[in-house]
Amino acid sequence: MTEYGRGRGSEPWHPEDPLYGDQGWTAHQTQQGQPPHGGDPQQQAYPQEPQYQQQYPAPYPQQAQQQYTEQQYPQQPQPQYTEQQQYQQYAEQQGYAQQAQQAQQVPQAPQPAYDQQSWDTGQGQYVAAAVQVDPYAAADPYAQPPAGAFPGEAPDLYTTAEAYPPPTPPGLRHLEPDPAEEWQDGGAGTDTREADAEESLLPGGGDDSGGRRTGRSGKGRKERSRAACLIVALALVGVVGGGGYYGYSYLKARFATAEDYAGEGTGEPVDVEIPPNSSLTRMGNILKEKGIVASVEAFTAAAGANPKGKSIQPGVYPLRKKMSAAAAVTFMTDPTKLNVITIPEGKRNVDVYKLIDTRLGKSEGTTEEIAKREAKNLGLPAWAGNNPKIMDPLEGFLFPARYDVSQDSTPESLLKQMVKNATDKYGELGVEGKAKELGLENPLQVITVASLVNAEGKHHEDFRKMSEVVYNRLKKTNDVTNQKLEFDSTYNYIKKSSEINFSLKEARALDNPYNTHFVKGLPPGPIGNPGDEAITAALAPDGGGWMFFVSVDGKTTTFTKTYEEHQKLADEFLERQKQKNGG
Repeated sequence: MTEYGRGRGSEPWHPEDPLYGDQGWTAHQTQQGQPPHGGDPQQQAYPQEPQYQQQYPAPYPQQAQQQYTEQQYPQQPQPQYTEQQQYQQYAEQQGYAQQAQQAQQVPQAPQPAYDQQSWDTGQGQYVAAAVQVDPYAAADPYAQPPAGAFPGEAPDLYTTAEAYPPPTPPGLRHLEPDPAEEWQDGGAGTDTREADAEESLLPGGGDDSGGRRTGRSGKGRKERSRAACLIVALALVGVVGGGGYYGYSYLKARFATAEDYAGEGTGEPVDVEIPPNSSLTRMGNILKEKGIVASVEAFTAAAGANPKGKSIQPGVYPLRKKMSAAAAVTFMTDPTKLNVITIPEGKRNVDVYKLIDTRLGKSEGTTEEIAKREAKNLGLPAWAGNNPKIMDPLEGFLFPARYDVSQDSTPESLLKQMVKNATDKYGELGVEGKAKELGLENPLQVITVASLVNAEGKHHEDFRKMSEVVYNRLKKTNDVTNQKLEFDSTYNYIKKSSEINFSLKEARALDNPYNTHFVKGLPPGPIGNPGDEAITAALAPDGGGWMFFVSVDGKTTTFTKTYEEHQKLADEFLERQKQKNGG
């Protein structure tokens, strides 16, 4: 750059300088051969050539400045003018002779001199160009309003009382300090600004940065440095220590051999209950707390190595203390070792009593005797067992499920738990409130229907159709079976058997309130313990109008609406039975 006598090197410039960026000529063109703002006295410039003076009128100052630059026309030495002479020359060229004369009467502020050399502010150029007439001055639609003492003249912001300070000579210029570097208190009441100010007055700025302050000095800075070093050291110690601990834990868990016992265990069996939905890790924790295995890691590793390790069922296991993890997993994956009683849906009470006796090691008949003696004390609902013809008041109330057995279990405690589960389920499904809607006398008849559905249906898909058959045969309008159900399952309940081949003649002749081949309507009570699906079907029959059903192949049940369709299927069934029996 060469503005205002500076060299061509890059120099910082005050951003509020109005002449920064060649804006001080008020949009007039640069004269040919004359450098902007006065130029450097050491530079050479060509004398002015008049033929270029009028080529670019005032309305187009920017095009003139862009086309005729000092790079396109080498500069020649030019005579030095005072500021007044330069302004007069400019006025004569632009046709402002009268304004130029008035400008001569305006006192000029003295210009400062630096290093025995006059400092040109660039104002003299206006004088030199004022004599030229600008034919477009009056019609310039883009002309700016006068800002100075004369029309078309830009104010000299270097000569007024509010003027910007004149440019600093190149030899005395210093870079401005970084705005981000703020003076800070040195701490403990020590102000470091005086020391930094004194240091900045030394040659070179008191450091090796070439005149620019790049750091702080003093006691406060040293204290902060020590504190920072201490914090970093503590952080490193924490990171290294924590990393070492976790690293050791990881390596130990990853590569160290888990603690484990050997053998099948010692001492008496210990009942260990595994809750439902337990993970292998939770199982391992339970076993470790009971003293069965030595570590959780050994148990989970053994379960992962066993193909059946992930199939361990919840329940009570009679394990021994100090078992090897592999032995514990092998024991728990054997369903016969699980200390539970599982009641299948539709199971009769006589069969449930036998299961309890076997699991608890009681003599046969013990549980059945307790059931008959303590029936009223086992938690039955008020609407159960009111019919004196009922063979077993607990029938239908030993809810099908799996029950854990421990050393403290007794026949009575297990029966109470089963009755409670049944009562809770019936209340949940709203059995008591649905009885009248279904045309039944009491809630117990709902359970009775459900037990018949569970006994006669082959699959859950059959249950709602089977429920429809029961309700249709109970209707008073039923003149086909005369309100008799004629279910073989009721005859088998009396006989405590499950035969499908029996004498129909004998069945129809047996006088028993549970024999639906002999009596009309429902039996006095349930003939088994129905599950969820059968109870739901009893509460919501299919509604398809079914009256008959038969299983020809013993696997699939076929339902019909008329007796003729049923008889045809029944004859087919009898024929298959003869062939099967060799007859």
